[in-house]
Amino acid sequence: MINRLGVVRSPTLAVPEPTTLELPACYRYCEALVRSRRHNYPIASMFTRSELRKHVFALFAFARVADDFADEAAYEGRRARELDRWEEQLHQAYRGHAEHPVFVALADTVDKFALPITEFTELMSGFRTDLERRRYATFDELRSYTRQAAEPVGRLLLYIGGYRAPELHAYAEDLATALAFARLVQDVPSDWQRGRVYLPAEDLRHFGVTESDIAARRVTPSVGYLVRYEVARGRALFERARPLIDVVGADLAVELALTWHGGMRILDKIESTGARLFAERPSLGNRDKAIALARAIAWRGETLPPRTFHLLARLAERV
Repeated sequence: MINRLGVVRSPTLAVPEPTTLELPACYRYCEALVRSRRHNYPIASMFTRSELRKHVFALFAFARVADDFADEAAYEGRRARELDRWEEQLHQAYRGHAEHPVFVALADTVDKFALPITEFTELMSGFRTDLERRRYATFDELRSYTRQAAEPVGRLLLYIGGYRAPELHAYAEDLATALAFARLVQDVPSDWQRGRVYLPAEDLRHFGVTESDIAARRVTPSVGYLVRYEVARGRALFERARPLIDVVGADLAVELALTWHGGMRILDKIESTGARLFAERPSLGNRDKAIALARAIAWRGETLPPRTFHLLARLAERV
C-alpha cells in the first residue's frame, strides 16, 4: 500500500483515542496518527501556515487509517468490511454526524474549505484497488491507480491552501504521483512480501528482470538498468510538477519545495542503490533531509519572514 503520497511503512504505533470528541482533542489525535509514521517528505511542517496545519493533519489521518485497513496484518480477513465502514462514516460526516475523532476533525475541515466528497471517495477506491489488483501491465495502468490512490490528496491540499485553478491542480496531480511512484520503487521487496508488484510488467520484461529476481533479492546488471530507467521516469514526473512550487504563495511555498526536494532526494538514493535495490532498501538520513531543506529554502525561502529566512539561510550554508 502506498499511503498514497509516499508513506514509509513502520510498525503500527498505538495512538490512543482522545477521551473527548471536542474539536481540539480530535485535531491533536489526527496529528498523532500522522506523526506515528515516517515519511519521505514533510506533512504540515513548521513551514505550513499555522492555521492550515491542523487541517492538513485531518486529511492525512483519514488516509492513514484507511491505509492500515488495507495493509496491516491485524485487519486480514476483514479489510473490505473495514474500508466499507470507514467510507460510511465519511458519508455520515458529510451529513453532519461524526462519532470518530478523525471524522469530527475532518468534518470541520470539510466545512471550512468546502471540500468535495468526491476526492475522498476516489481515495477509497484506490485503497480498495490494493485488495483486488496485484500487478500492472503498463505504466499507464499504474498511473490510473495513482489517479485514485494519490492524486486526490494533492488536490485536497491545494483546496486547503485556497488554490482551485485547474492548471495548478494538474501540477499537484503530477507531484502526488511522483511521490507515490518514488515510494513504490523504494519499497519493491516489501510490496513483494504483500503479494504486490507495482513495477510495470512491460518494464520488467524490457530489461530482462523477473519476479523471481525480486523474490530472491538478486543483484544483477539488469536490475541496475531497470532502476535507472524508473528513477528517470520519477524525475520527469517531479519536473512536470515544478511550476506548482514556483507559483504558490507563502502559505505552502517552502513546504511544497521541501516535499519536492525530499522526493527527488529519495530518487537519488534509489539510483545510488542501483542493482542492489531488491536487497537493500534506500532511505533518507539526517544529512539527506538537511540537503532537501537547504535546497527548499534556496528555492522559495523569500516567502519566509525576513528574520527567519536570514537565520535559515545561514544554517543552510553549513550543510
